[in-house]
Amino acid sequence: MIGRLVNAHLRKAAPSYIWGDLLPHFLGMDLNLINLEAALTYSTDQVPKVFNFKSDPEHVQSLKEASIHVVNLANNHVLDFGEKGLLETLNILDTAHIQHVGAGTSLAQARVPVIMAQKGITIGILGCTDNEPSWAAKHNHCGVHYVDVGDFNAIASDIKALRPRVDILILSMHWGPNMCERPSKGFMQFAHQLIDAGVDIFHGHSAHIFQGVEVYKDRLILYDTGDFIDDYYVDPYLRNDRSFFFEVTVSKNGVESLNMIPVLISKFQVNRSFGEEAEETMHRMMMLSQKLGTKIERANDRLNLSIHH
Repeated sequence: MIGRLVNAHLRKAAPSYIWGDLLPHFLGMDLNLINLEAALTYSTDQVPKVFNFKSDPEHVQSLKEASIHVVNLANNHVLDFGEKGLLETLNILDTAHIQHVGAGTSLAQARVPVIMAQKGITIGILGCTDNEPSWAAKHNHCGVHYVDVGDFNAIASDIKALRPRVDILILSMHWGPNMCERPSKGFMQFAHQLIDAGVDIFHGHSAHIFQGVEVYKDRLILYDTGDFIDDYYVDPYLRNDRSFFFEVTVSKNGVESLNMIPVLISKFQVNRSFGEEAEETMHRMMMLSQKLGTKIERANDRLNLSIHH
């Protein structure tokens, strides 16, 4: 979330400031995917809601400096500044050559996948959200790709159409309530259904705190990846300022492994966490994942999960 106070800070800081010491990690990846939780717009058409997030369009440079390849726009903030705000966001990203999923000028466009080839592996990405049903894109109206949790038919045809075209299929979904530590049974069933349909990596986000990870049929479910950059109040128990840099290694055969580097948000910047901070972050992830039947190994200053085919 690079709006509000983060946006104000970026007006006087270097574009790469927000990434802290994680910048080299981003630059070392073949593909970086994030959920962009703020419109890139000068629009002042604020829609009536509690929080409205936007960032100055020139701050797209921050995304470029971290080599962000794809952003998910299907979330509850991309239309905070109306259609004008969304259209400007799409235009800014296109001009910066940053690909996007989950929102568009029509439902057809919001459903279009991003397909990228890296090192001989073809990766397909879809985006959707169960937030803000009134923002659902229509046949001739801009908006987000809205998919209610459990409504498998709303996404099934997109997965089916994309599956034969790619080696790895990623679904990025902004779903569920805030500050929720564990996925509900219904959310787990839906994630399993999506994997059964052909998703290799489910990338969940929205709770503001990370949830456990699950390996299901040799595929990877990140129920919630928490927050990475924001200006939010920190809950002393749930610690929404803590998360991970989720580094997934894939091959043509599927997902091979997941590396999780503990991180901490402070002063509108994300950095690796160390000492007690890191210990508590890693312990919590191991505990939450264990409850999902996932055994995560500790590898010094990070967590590791190998997926055996």
